[in-house]
Amino acid sequence: MESKRNVEDRILDAALVCVESFGVRRTTLTDVARRAEVSRPTVYRRWPDVTALVADLLTRELRRILLAQETSDAAGPDGETVRARLVRHAAGVARALLAHPLFTRIVDTEPELLATYTFHRLGTSHRAALDLVEPVVADGQRDGSVRAGDPAVLARFVLVSVQGTVTSRRLFADLLDEDALVGELATLLDGYLSGAAD
Repeated sequence: MESKRNVEDRILDAALVCVESFGVRRTTLTDVARRAEVSRPTVYRRWPDVTALVADLLTRELRRILLAQETSDAAGPDGETVRARLVRHAAGVARALLAHPLFTRIVDTEPELLATYTFHRLGTSHRAALDLVEPVVADGQRDGSVRAGDPAVLARFVLVSVQGTVTSRRLFADLLDEDALVGELATLLDGYLSGAAD
């Protein structure tokens, strides 16, 4: 018998393919069940509708990106400060989001799906990101590379800056390619986090 986690991953994988192919509005739980080769009740037991399924899919994909950034080149160059590492990782997350087919599809064709998490409240994926960023900000304050301030506030500004850059990339398309846009984000974050003595 297949484990619950494996079934959920198959369903989320199927949802990813459906959303990338058809968009959220045209994806149905029946389509997802068919592609995942599970029964519709199996999908409905876990998710009441496509919106809930896509929310969990976005969370999973963001967690994968965060984990990949955390584990890739974790050491960085010799003598790298915590602030420099945080900025490098935040820029890497932005770069990965800009290249991710699911995120780009939603931002380009169905941005209203992100409205709640852009204007009204933090979602599960935001909280997962903040759980990673906030302790790093505090570490940077201890090593002197990150300015004083409430780590929760600084971490949230980092998160909102990355999110805003990724979701607003079309506003810069006539001026900056994606690499240059990420470079500007890194400059912004580095300046924001730097101490007064820098």
